[in-house]
Amino acid sequence: MPDAPESPTPRPVGIARIVVGLAVISVLVHTYLLGVSAGRTSLFDYFGYFTNLTSLLTSALFIATGILTLRRRRHPLWLSYARGVAVTCMLLVAVIYNLVVPGTGSAPAWVSVTLHAVFPLLVALDWMLIRDHPALRWRHLWVVTVYPLVWIVVVLIRGATDGWVPYGFLLPAHGPATLALHVLGLLATLLALGALVWLASRVPLGRPRKPGP
Repeated sequence: MPDAPESPTPRPVGIARIVVGLAVISVLVHTYLLGVSAGRTSLFDYFGYFTNLTSLLTSALFIATGILTLRRRRHPLWLSYARGVAVTCMLLVAVIYNLVVPGTGSAPAWVSVTLHAVFPLLVALDWMLIRDHPALRWRHLWVVTVYPLVWIVVVLIRGATDGWVPYGFLLPAHGPATLALHVLGLLATLLALGALVWLASRVPLGRPRKPGP
């Protein structure tokens, strides 16, 4: 697919994206090492948490877009959609943790604030204010569900086999009906947030937005 038809973004934005991405990855590494010192060594379990995995993937996208910005390269369209999905998922992290299950994490308070509030806010501001992505097509909104659905399937399989789930509301003991309601609620929230992200990509800030192919 063709590149997004956007003008070059200022180099300081690229540097900031790389710095933020590396900083969040360092927070994730630090938190994992804290868990190792407490006897929790499984990377599979650590990145089984939606917050941790999504923060890692979003940080990688931040670094990738930062590098492209420094090289004055236009972002490929697939990267713009990946960023839209990442913004949506980070907003889901913020909404679920801060409104539904506040204070339930075992990480230090500053880590929780960084991953559940500061980073989602920076990701959202970057998406809204730095307009180096096209207007995302409404017919492609469904892409926001792919990654979370894969994560949910893996979690449910693990819960039914080895009994490990990252969040209590996904415990098999709740029964199929309750689990289904929780999953549907998550997907409905995800689509609502995705619609806001898609809408933000289409709101002009100073000049008309060009839709992506």
